[in-house]
Amino acid sequence: MKALKALLRNLGPGLLFASMAIGTSHLVLSTKAGATYGWGMVVPILLANLLKYPFFEFGIRYTNVTGRSLVEGYARRGKPYIWVYAAITLVTTFTILAALYVVTAGLLGNLFRIEGVSVGGIALGLFVFVSALLIVGRYKLLETSLKFVVSILFTALLVTTVLVLYKPAVQTMPGFEPPPLFDSVGILFLISLIGWMPTAVEASSWISLWSLEKYKAMGRKPSLKEALQEFNSGYITTALLAVFFLLIGYRTLYGTQTELSGNATTFADQVVSLFTTHIGEWAYLFIAVSAFATMFSTCMTAHDAIARVSVDVLENLRPERKRLVKKWHYAAAVLLLTGVNYLVLVAFGANMGVLVALATFISFVLAPLVGYMNLRNVTSADLPEQYHPGPGLRLLTYLGIVFLSLFAAYYCWIMLF
Repeated sequence: MKALKALLRNLGPGLLFASMAIGTSHLVLSTKAGATYGWGMVVPILLANLLKYPFFEFGIRYTNVTGRSLVEGYARRGKPYIWVYAAITLVTTFTILAALYVVTAGLLGNLFRIEGVSVGGIALGLFVFVSALLIVGRYKLLETSLKFVVSILFTALLVTTVLVLYKPAVQTMPGFEPPPLFDSVGILFLISLIGWMPTAVEASSWISLWSLEKYKAMGRKPSLKEALQEFNSGYITTALLAVFFLLIGYRTLYGTQTELSGNATTFADQVVSLFTTHIGEWAYLFIAVSAFATMFSTCMTAHDAIARVSVDVLENLRPERKRLVKKWHYAAAVLLLTGVNYLVLVAFGANMGVLVALATFISFVLAPLVGYMNLRNVTSADLPEQYHPGPGLRLLTYLGIVFLSLFAAYYCWIMLF
């Protein structure tokens, strides 16, 4: 009981991580994995969550022990570190939010039958609404609202999964042959699934910044054990929800030879329609709420995180001016991200896939490097030696770096040749 009370008191960074991670990678990729390739795809999903775990854990470890963000740790390691991360942040700033908001706007319009308003108009409304929430409420409101949103999401998704399991699995078409996983199409899908499961490695710095905000809000710093318990609860929830989406896709779509759209918005609408056909129209509300809450929580957390990390990167690129950074800089960053990404959405809406492909490429290629940078932070003299990761965690880290490096190399070969 005492451990549970401590966990609830420290709830924050792990919750925000779960909210941010449970987005397109879960709603689209996990569902599609089960629908196309079957239950066996649980193996790469769990493997990706396991091998990436150390890189995200280090964001909690470094910040809890040192009181500094991972980005500041990069700056302390040397200029090349901070410039690499700055380049990743720049690409993320101009791509990810626009893509997330357009998918969420499409879902909102399709799932709740909003007519007479374009996807761009709905996205603008979402941008304004989320920006106002973040600027007025800042971290405290974000955390509080996401406790509510994630509770609804988890409950709705759990109910949907139970309903899917209760009903008999969909009948496979006569003569159905599962598509090969290890041909060019299957490998590309596997790379996308693993690359974005549970999320991109550079998000480890976002967790670090949320931890600093949580400590400010609490007025104290929890022990490393307590901080890791809270993060682990969010991380396990993220992996569990990925399995839920996989199960839903497998039980309702596998073997039907349904042609699934590559467009995330169309795909989500398609899946919801298929769910209601399989379960019944009465379940539409649970499914619609699960899908929308998934994407809305991702928009909120990603918008907040990219604003925070952008300010942090700028501070550490010019450390002599760090004391001049004011509280309003966060609000300015939130508004700037809204303006820039809405313009990107309007200008490149039809070609959004090109921008997302660029972000994906950079994220994949640099993921092993970011993982190594995080390892350098937590094994540096910034932390007393007793807080350095143990042999088991280090071994898992090296396995993760090798794993991501092989995928990045293969992805480069496919994309460039």
